[in-house]
Amino acid sequence: MKSIMKSLTAAIAIIGSSASALAEPKQTLMPDSEQGRAFMEQFGFSQAVIHNGTVYLSGVIAGPTPEGMTDEESYARTFAYLGTILKRAGSSWDDVIDITTYHVDIEQSMPPLAAAKNRFVKAPFPAWTAIDIDRLFTPGGLVEIKITARLTPKAEEPAE
Repeated sequence: MKSIMKSLTAAIAIIGSSASALAEPKQTLMPDSEQGRAFMEQFGFSQAVIHNGTVYLSGVIAGPTPEGMTDEESYARTFAYLGTILKRAGSSWDDVIDITTYHVDIEQSMPPLAAAKNRFVKAPFPAWTAIDIDRLFTPGGLVEIKITARLTPKAEEPAE
């Protein structure tokens, strides 16, 4: 009977902690720039949402490639920007769990995009889904990159 009561008490504690995690309010990140913030407020979305230890980045559109730059360099610039959002959210490239990319020309964009991604994302690799689409919101946009990551785990402090 005592072991049943201990198991029941443990189950109630787990359910209680899960319920409090679900009740945590989400945190949102908005761009620092006034223009970027105004755009997101106009369409009603955040740069990133943090909830229950997970960071959800809104999609970022890459392209068209600026003159004098290769597609890979342009995509790398987009990944660098995404890295700044991850950092502001308390995450990093090591914490990325899922990447979803939307391509207007998947055959043309995959090789330089993968090369740029691999400058930032190292093994063990996250899940990655690449989807071919007709067009993106931004005229001339080539690829949209959407990321989900965990918050970077805090280092355990030594016991005193």
